[in-house]
Amino acid sequence: MGILVNKNSKIAIQGITGREASMVTKHALAYGTKICAGVTPGKGGQDVEGIPVYDTMKEACQEHGIDTTVVYVPPAFAYDAVMEAIGNGIKTILIITERIPRRDTAKFLCAAKEAGARVVGPNSVGILNPVDRVKLGAIGGDNEDRCFVPGEVGVVSRSGGMTAECSWMVKHAGFGVSTSVSIGGDPLIGSSPKEILELFEADPQTKAVVMWAEPGTAYEEEVADFIKDGGFTKPFIPYVAGRFVENMPEGTVFGHAASIVQGSSGRPSLKMKRLKEAGAYVADNFNDIVEHLKNVMGRQA
Repeated sequence: MGILVNKNSKIAIQGITGREASMVTKHALAYGTKICAGVTPGKGGQDVEGIPVYDTMKEACQEHGIDTTVVYVPPAFAYDAVMEAIGNGIKTILIITERIPRRDTAKFLCAAKEAGARVVGPNSVGILNPVDRVKLGAIGGDNEDRCFVPGEVGVVSRSGGMTAECSWMVKHAGFGVSTSVSIGGDPLIGSSPKEILELFEADPQTKAVVMWAEPGTAYEEEVADFIKDGGFTKPFIPYVAGRFVENMPEGTVFGHAASIVQGSSGRPSLKMKRLKEAGAYVADNFNDIVEHLKNVMGRQA
């Protein structure tokens, strides 16, 4: 089953005629993803890899009943694209675009919440459900099966690249993935780790979850409280990267825009402590994910 996307998703790509989006569309189709439509203003009537292109999301929705969209448009136009998706009733919106002005992000996230739409991203590398062979975004490149095999372990990551590496760790441990989700590395994102865990908790296929965490934000502390309060009951294996930043000058940006340590806020060591106290199987080293998975999945059997 998995979360967010499945074989029944009716998918559109906004900005499909762009160089990166057209390449990603080709890879997604080859993987087995069913893409219904593309949307690029002024390019209606064209096609990309056989996918019809429309000038507006309204036209795409009328023709195909779109319920999921991938936003691949330049930062200056991302706000309009997301608002067009929300205005046409799209309930799952994945935003790949990076460097969207923060004010624009805040505005469309508020609009999405009011409309009951779920946003993943911005600055996400994508979502991949290997059980149904559905992928949105560049996640997995053109060789998805190298890292992503079907199974019962959910993956959530603040890092795009490490979404694939965590999924490979799951494979290396002898298991497979239910869904891998890159939530994005920006300070403002549509779906936090806690919100993704809520979906995995409700998914009968997912038996455990692996997470790649980073310095900055209070996302991991929020997850710790969620587990402690009984909101997430499945085995949870997080790895918190970037412990060395605690020895760097305060306020240094590490990697993503949200990876900033200030005072006691966002410190990896404190995140690890809180997660351990909540009962998570915290991996001290990235490779420890493998042994933790073998142990917890063995008990699930």
